[in-house]
Amino acid sequence: MEWNELLIRYGELSLKGRNRNFFVRRLRKNIKDAMHDLSSVRLRAERDRMFLLSDNPKEMKEAMERLPDIFGIQSFSPVAKCEADLEAIKAKAIEVIGSHETKGKTFKVEIKRADKSFPYVTSELQQEIGGHVLRHFPELGVKMKHPDIQLLVDIRTDGAFLTSSTHKGAGGMPVGSNGNSLLMLSGGIDSPVAGYLMMKRGVSVDAIHFASPPFTSDLAKQKVIDLAQKMSTFGASVRLHIIPFTELQQAVVHQVPENLSMTTTRRMMMQIADKVREEIGALAIVTGESLGQVASQTLESLTAINAVTSTPILRPLIAMDKLNIIDIAQKIGTYDISIRPYEDCCTIFTPANPKTKPRLEKVEHFESYFDFDALIEEAVKNRTVVETGKVAVEEFDDLL
Repeated sequence: MEWNELLIRYGELSLKGRNRNFFVRRLRKNIKDAMHDLSSVRLRAERDRMFLLSDNPKEMKEAMERLPDIFGIQSFSPVAKCEADLEAIKAKAIEVIGSHETKGKTFKVEIKRADKSFPYVTSELQQEIGGHVLRHFPELGVKMKHPDIQLLVDIRTDGAFLTSSTHKGAGGMPVGSNGNSLLMLSGGIDSPVAGYLMMKRGVSVDAIHFASPPFTSDLAKQKVIDLAQKMSTFGASVRLHIIPFTELQQAVVHQVPENLSMTTTRRMMMQIADKVREEIGALAIVTGESLGQVASQTLESLTAINAVTSTPILRPLIAMDKLNIIDIAQKIGTYDISIRPYEDCCTIFTPANPKTKPRLEKVEHFESYFDFDALIEEAVKNRTVVETGKVAVEEFDDLL
């Protein structure tokens, strides 16, 4: 059968007490943004759930494919609606069950009677509807625990809603409900996963990428744009700031001993990121670093890098191993983009023997012989901003 409504259930939002409405409004906005190009799809919000409605089967199918990526949704179900009348409900139940393969299958009927004025009690409705289904599908068996098909009938004052399947949502919090951060997006496997995990906790992200042409190619830059575009499907658009980094990176290579150049390069990146963060009003910087994975991710290296800013540095992958990170990247659809064979600026000047335990005072000593501040300011000023996904808008009441 063709479904023209999707029931959306909230996850953690039900626990938010007096702040609940704020989180629900943010989720509503994110769903609207995700469906912006589906002209027939409309959103109706109620106190404890939402509905997506459409008379276009193709767009309804597309909406179902997008919902699993939107954080804040616990689950969703295709729904058939009818009049809150017993005979109408029985007829609609036949349509819903008929959309399944019934041979050798089991089923049960579950009733939710939010409208207590409906003239039948729950047990009567289960018997009436279940018996009606069995008369039409005698091959079905009845099973109270873990049936193959569970027909849920939700009776409310505005009608009866029937569903027989539940799809898992992304969970977490609506993106944007916990502030904004700046993600350092390298183009590798790790940083998109870090951004994904922060977005799952409700943090909206801008992304910053460092490009060093001609040492890095346009294909490498496009890879990062594609990663930001993919991340924009998780509930909010990701704006990408591309930093021209060639001159500054060459200055580091010429001015700092080779074994400390990686540490100084990361410190320059962090200072640039912090200035961009301040301009856009973000509250933290997010990185994809995992402790001990490479020379720049030892505790000593991270301490030296952190020393250039007092801004919180969030590292959601810090205790994960590479296999965990790859597994998440594959599940969220960023892995195949990340492994495209185009080098980023972090790999083109990698020293043969980088310091794994750099001393902060020594790093600062060598940096003091050159005015990096002017190049940092120039890089921030000359950045390119790329809007990916759909730019979020504040007006969404027209869909309610």
